[in-house]
Amino acid sequence: MASSPCKDVCTLCQHDDLSNQTVTWCRECEVFLCMDCDKHHKKSPSSKCHKIMSTEDYQKLPAFMQDVSGECQEHKKEFELYCSFHTCPCCVQCVTKHQKCQDLKPLSEIITNVKSSASVQLLEKDIKDLKKNFEHILQYLKSMIDKNNIQKTKAIEEIRTMRRSIDDYIDRLEQQILGDLEIKHSKLKVNMKTLLKQMEHRTVKIRKLQEDFSNMTLYATKLQMYIGLREIEKTTSEEAKYIEDVESGGHLKENNLEIKISSSLQSILQDVKSFGDINIRTSYSTVQIKAGRKDQAQHLVPAFLGIENIEPSLIKSVTMPKGVCPVAMNACRILPDGKILILDGRQQRLLLFSTDGIFMRIVVTFKSSPYDLCIVKKNSVAISFGTLNQSALIGIKKNKIIQTIELSHNCKGVTSDGQILLISTYGTLDEKCTLVNLKDMSHKILKGVGGNCMSLFKENVYCTNAREHKVSCYKMTGEPLWTYMYNGIKSPCGLALDINGFVYVASLGTNKIVVVSQDGKTSKTILSEANAIFIPVGIDIHRDTGMMVVSCNMSDGRPNILVFRI
Repeated sequence: MASSPCKDVCTLCQHDDLSNQTVTWCRECEVFLCMDCDKHHKKSPSSKCHKIMSTEDYQKLPAFMQDVSGECQEHKKEFELYCSFHTCPCCVQCVTKHQKCQDLKPLSEIITNVKSSASVQLLEKDIKDLKKNFEHILQYLKSMIDKNNIQKTKAIEEIRTMRRSIDDYIDRLEQQILGDLEIKHSKLKVNMKTLLKQMEHRTVKIRKLQEDFSNMTLYATKLQMYIGLREIEKTTSEEAKYIEDVESGGHLKENNLEIKISSSLQSILQDVKSFGDINIRTSYSTVQIKAGRKDQAQHLVPAFLGIENIEPSLIKSVTMPKGVCPVAMNACRILPDGKILILDGRQQRLLLFSTDGIFMRIVVTFKSSPYDLCIVKKNSVAISFGTLNQSALIGIKKNKIIQTIELSHNCKGVTSDGQILLISTYGTLDEKCTLVNLKDMSHKILKGVGGNCMSLFKENVYCTNAREHKVSCYKMTGEPLWTYMYNGIKSPCGLALDINGFVYVASLGTNKIVVVSQDGKTSKTILSEANAIFIPVGIDIHRDTGMMVVSCNMSDGRPNILVFRI
């Protein structure tokens, strides 16, 4: 495509170095014409039948259309053919470049009746549908912004209401304890003042007695002295007895007012680390989108690669450090930040490795043998404990068990989407699993679904059954969708799904990693002993990054962790 001529001056006059204002555009000659040239153009026998349009209308064409020329810019010849393979017009000399193209047609045949063709009508409808879709989405997004603003206002009010409730409650507790303090202090004060008055009265009496005794020794006769001594002695005995009674009665014990703050109240400062959590809960969109034509631009980009295109490439191999061995790797998982978790069934512990495959630490050691592991949220995982009929939530950063979950059946395969936790039975006649609502920890039994390993993907449940050598897919209601059995899959253990819904299975009995199609009809072996896969037990895929980790053994039996990119 060539650059269009100047839209302000007449193309023909330009050849004579004139700059006359253009008024029309000849579609066939592809030139701008001034008023005089337009008159001549209309009278000329060779051009009087040409279709012309005003310059003003020409300006309304999109810029890319204004640049479209009917002449080959390379050979300066008119386009006569059209290559459907390269989607471009050709002149007679261009044909030499398109000798291998088998779909050359006359250009006139291609463009005849193009404006009245079905393609124009379909495209017009597509544009209208797109316009409506964008308008609906714009309206939806604006409503969501308004909705989020309302949600924020409600959240602020809820936070402040809770704060006021806490303040009011603490104020009431404060008034209660201040009232109790006042009552007990008043009681102590009354008792002490009563005793104090008694002591003051008797002290005055003793002082008077002391004065009488002094005067008696100075001025009394012997008879008066004799009788006085007996009286004073009687009085001192009574007062001494009073002091003994006061002391023995506990009236002189030291009574101290003390305050002991409630341990529950004190624990708020230690245990309460936040006012709450602000979460973004995603649900299905309510916006109504009109579907476009399925055949539209289908040749440009495929939706995703087929099963035949899955070829994992090894990134690194991580061997266990000597200080950590021996290890029995029951399961492996990739955390959202890329770190790797290994569940060690032999020494009953959870191990954490960095994104580079370097051992970091033991997260937690268990009292019972763990069976399976799944990621729940960013820094929490769930562990199942087999025949113990128990599962537990583990805090990775806290390095401890956050919560223990008791169940009515053995706990084998475990999986989660962050909202619910699924824990399955295995090896029993009545296969089932328990759905645990992580918000309120309520339980619901799902019958007919179970296996030694599980995974959730787009509201479907995927299970492996090592005893029957099969992989199954169910709806969340328990309705079976498909079951796949293949001689390349024996004693399947771990399984994981990629972002496209392909099911990756660790086949322990054949030393293979097998991919099963989304419909459960076909499969492909993507890794085997040739890729150092021996006794694969665990497998996991980070769906956002395409990283895949496999826990298996080396050929000499040592534990090994292989990291691939799929």
